[in-house]
Amino acid sequence: MTNPAAYLRLARVGWVLVREGVVSELPVQEMPASARFLAGVAGLFARRRKPGEGRSARLAHAIERLGPSYVKMGQFLATRPDVVGVAIAEDLSALQDRMATFPMAEAKATVEGSLGRPVEDLYVSFDEPIAAASIAQVHPAVVRDKDGERRVAVKVIRPGVRQRFVHDLQAMYAASHLQERFLPHTRRLKPVEVTRTLEQTTKVEMDLRLEAAALSELGENTAGDSGFRVPKVDWERTGRDVVTMEWIDGVKMSDIEGLRAAGHDLNVLADTLIQSFLRHTLRDGFFHADMHQGNLFVDAEGHIVAVDMGIVGRLGRKERRFLAEILFGFITRDYVRVANVHFEAGYVPSHHDVASFAQAIRAIGEPIHGQPAETISMAKLLTLLFEVTELFDMETRTELVMLQKTMVVVEGVARTLNPRFNMWKASEPVVGGWIRDNLGPKRILADLRDGAHAALRLAEAAPEIAAKAEKLSLDLTSMAEKGFRFDEATAEAIGKSEARHGRSGRVALWVIAAALVYIGWAIG
Repeated sequence: MTNPAAYLRLARVGWVLVREGVVSELPVQEMPASARFLAGVAGLFARRRKPGEGRSARLAHAIERLGPSYVKMGQFLATRPDVVGVAIAEDLSALQDRMATFPMAEAKATVEGSLGRPVEDLYVSFDEPIAAASIAQVHPAVVRDKDGERRVAVKVIRPGVRQRFVHDLQAMYAASHLQERFLPHTRRLKPVEVTRTLEQTTKVEMDLRLEAAALSELGENTAGDSGFRVPKVDWERTGRDVVTMEWIDGVKMSDIEGLRAAGHDLNVLADTLIQSFLRHTLRDGFFHADMHQGNLFVDAEGHIVAVDMGIVGRLGRKERRFLAEILFGFITRDYVRVANVHFEAGYVPSHHDVASFAQAIRAIGEPIHGQPAETISMAKLLTLLFEVTELFDMETRTELVMLQKTMVVVEGVARTLNPRFNMWKASEPVVGGWIRDNLGPKRILADLRDGAHAALRLAEAAPEIAAKAEKLSLDLTSMAEKGFRFDEATAEAIGKSEARHGRSGRVALWVIAAALVYIGWAIG
């Protein structure tokens, strides 16, 4: 049961959203009349709008008022347009994770507490923070090792952020439980499960050792790739509350003029970005799930360098195959193939008709293919897909929604580099190549290999399975011969439960009887 204090926190969240004018500006055109009425009433309590202030700015201001953990929640929900709607997800995507820095003394104490050594022993210099976000802030520093001195970036967790997040998360659970109870049509979106995913994702992000591990894994996966890399981790100076990594000298991908001045080919960068992301997803099943412009740099050699890997995504081999087939189906306009893949994967319930779903997919794909290739938007495609999946009772798949949202973000970054960026043309070499390599004889061999491994594991476990089956058989035989028996503690517990129910039943009968007497007296 949800803690009553959580509803008080939820009420505060609601008031801030009302006061900042967020509720009154929600897209409620297609919602019930009661929702439209409540949005209108909320507008009476909203503060006066500043010149040029839109819904996105109001939402950002409200979340900043609510505190660091709500900034993180907002960023997470930006990856879930299926839950909050595409319009709100776009507003949340613009949310800037910039918070006030915390004092140097607290940062040093956190480093020393996490690594067990004085800051002076760990770093030659440890300077004032250059950036602060909802979970951590970054300090430039210098370390000395056998190769001499080198610059590093030190990310330090924000003091007290874990405790604050635990309390604020209770309000999110309260909201999701209320949503499931009073909005039955949204249950397919699994709001409680979404909140649980947020909880797990943020707990992982708050353990900086896991971010370091993600950087290390992606670094190994991309070691042979051209045009993309991630910072190297200094494991000696990394712990739960601090991660030390290579300092990146480069131009932020948001600085278009800076990239041009440095002599980088923006069109090549756009293609490299989307192809790298798809390669990580399809080849490795492991991708950076927060690849916005603020987390991407271009170094002097022209390599894209991705930082801040607090949010990552994973796909199994089966999901990768389905993803590649779906993308390739849209690229080649093979809508029956796209529909069949959805049914094979179990994304659409089997009681629906494949041909009808293929027709719906065609209604999405054809208008997009009718546009000039460089104007085809993955964001528009996903908006239409979310509408179709609701018609066909498709349940939320967390890993796929995160992937789709990341793809939209990456596409957006690519379009800032090259306004005529052709998403499909840039994607085809990676997607088509992966399909040729993995959906032919290689796939059959891989499936056989996986089947052989599964059979071997089953053979190894066979003696234990047989022993458990024999014990179960003996127990069932004993029950058949001697009857089903409770132990003394179980029998006593059942007796107490029945006694409680008996008392409750008698009380209820007396209440009903009294009510009937009163009604009879009132009528008489």
